Amino acid sequence: MTFSFRRGAPLASLIFFVFPAAGTAAQDVLRGEVRLDLEPVYGFFMDEIPGGLVRTGAMEAPLDYPEAGRRAAREAAVFFSAMIYGWSFHYDIGERARGIEEELELTPLGSVSAEDPRFQITETQVKEMRLYLWSDYRPGEEEKRRLSMWKKGLTRSAQGLGHGPLGYAPLPRSDGSDGMEDEGDEDPPWLAVKKEALEDAARSAIRAMLRGSERNRPKAAEGFISLAAFPRFWLDAGQWAAAGRFLVNVTEITPFGAH
Repeated sequence: MTFSFRRGAPLASLIFFVFPAAGTAAQDVLRGEVRLDLEPVYGFFMDEIPGGLVRTGAMEAPLDYPEAGRRAAREAAVFFSAMIYGWSFHYDIGERARGIEEELELTPLGSVSAEDPRFQITETQVKEMRLYLWSDYRPGEEEKRRLSMWKKGLTRSAQGLGHGPLGYAPLPRSDGSDGMEDEGDEDPPWLAVKKEALEDAARSAIRAMLRGSERNRPKAAEGFISLAAFPRFWLDAGQWAAAGRFLVNVTEITPFGAH
C-alpha cells in the first residue's frame, strides 16, 4: 500500500503544506531525502516518552505518521548540519604491528535545527511501511560562506562505508533502581546508532583518501570533513550500514618518524 501526504510545511505543524519561496535560486537551497522504517523500529532498548521511560526492545509497534515525520525531520537536520558545518577531526590511523589502535575523534562545528523556519518538509510518502521524507534548507549568508569553503583549497571528495549497532542495551542505574542511566547524551538512541554508522563512514572516507594521496602510511592526520550529500542507510548482517560522499580537507599529517 502506498500513502502520500500532501506537500509540506515547517516541522512544527506536521500538516505538510508547502509554501515555495519565489525567486529562490537552486544553488541557494540544500535538498535531501530521508527514509525511515515505520516497523520494525531499530535503535533502542529504552526510549523516553511523556511521563517517563518505557522498555521497548529492538522492535515495537509501528510509528504513527506524526512521530515518524518528526524523527525523519530531525535526522534530515543532522545531515544538513554535516553538509554546512561538518566536523574537525583527529585520526590515528592505527597499525597492529606497532600496537597502535585506530581511532577517529570528530568534533561537530555547528548544527541546524529542524525547528528553524528555513527548514521545510517539501514532500512525504509512505510505501511498504517506510516513510520517505524530502526536505529543503535555505542557508543564511554565513552558512553559504561555510558551504563555499568546502569547495576551496585542498578539499577532496571521498566515499565512505561504515557500520554501527542496531541498538544499545540499557545501562542499569548506579543506585540499582530500574531504568536507564543518564549519560548526558542529547541524541535519542534511535538517532545515535545511525550517527555512529555515519561517523564510521567518515572514518572510512578519510582512510581511503589518505591511502590514495600518501606514499608512506602516516601515523595520524588532522583536518575537516563534511557531508557532500545525504547518506544512505540499510541493514547489513545485523548492523546499520551507512554510505556517504564526503569532502575532506587534511590540514596536518603526522608521519611515524615524528614520534
